[in-house]
Amino acid sequence: MASLKFNTVYIKDAFTIAGPLESEGQIRKFDLCMDDYYYGEKTFIDTEIKMQRVVIDNLLYKNKLGKKIDVLIGGDLSNQLTITNFAAKNFDIPFLGVYSACASFAESMLIASQFIENNSIKYAICITSSHNLNAERQFRFPIEYGAPRARTTTFTATGSVGAILTSDKGSVRVESATIGRVQDYNQKDASHMGAVMTPAAASVLMEHLSDLKRNVDYYDLILTGDLGEIGSNILKEFLKVNYGLKLKNHMDAGCEIFLKSQEVYAGSSGPVTLPLVLFNKVLKNKKFKKILIIATGSLHSKDTTNQSKTIPSIAHAISLEVLS
Repeated sequence: MASLKFNTVYIKDAFTIAGPLESEGQIRKFDLCMDDYYYGEKTFIDTEIKMQRVVIDNLLYKNKLGKKIDVLIGGDLSNQLTITNFAAKNFDIPFLGVYSACASFAESMLIASQFIENNSIKYAICITSSHNLNAERQFRFPIEYGAPRARTTTFTATGSVGAILTSDKGSVRVESATIGRVQDYNQKDASHMGAVMTPAAASVLMEHLSDLKRNVDYYDLILTGDLGEIGSNILKEFLKVNYGLKLKNHMDAGCEIFLKSQEVYAGSSGPVTLPLVLFNKVLKNKKFKKILIIATGSLHSKDTTNQSKTIPSIAHAISLEVLS
């Protein structure tokens, strides 16, 4: 069974940074908004490193935890986790780097939750980030290149999100999680992440419901990561055709950050997309008490794409309960 149950894991706090375009979108209220893509640095890589560092600094300062953090877990989209590695070196905290592409934040939460549930640790920080101008030049084309984009293309969000998980009782409990399985449906189009990641989202959803013997209506909301507008429609059709499941209580984070007038094609993508929406919109809406987040990730590189290989995908699911 790929699912895990937790009894003593809670989200203590979160801190979010949003880029200039994101802060002008649908949500607008974040803990910190950047005025430009440089954030006082000379390169975009340094900018993203600073974003993570500021998030961690604020979490430590706000919660007065000092040296109490047992482990820092996180990842980003850059080669060899460059951003998170360079951010982590500023803190004297044991560090685990993880990579599930845009599902990396959920993977870090899953690992931290298991450590806490086993009484191995008491406090963990989960961290992620993405920067449009870093990710686009790595996975697609540099913006300056001026390459035309397909309507199915998603737009990598700029931002950083960190959260503290702990055994101290709080208002949001991490109730369970399901580890995803790599899916590959022979998709090759790196400009259509929605089609690439849909099978992984469907697979982990069905496994989660089966393992925990739940109906899809058990949840007030199922929040997927960054399928985008087109990918969300594909997911609903995929579940209906393959599983006879009609998905009603669904929101995709990729559709919730930008305004359509901002011309970002099919919506937002990137590992920061889901947690930006989770902490700044979903958890602030008091009507959602039982939430299933399904973070989705495309496991390709520019090398495999240039070699016309298929694109595998992964998704991890985490069940949250809002207690107050």
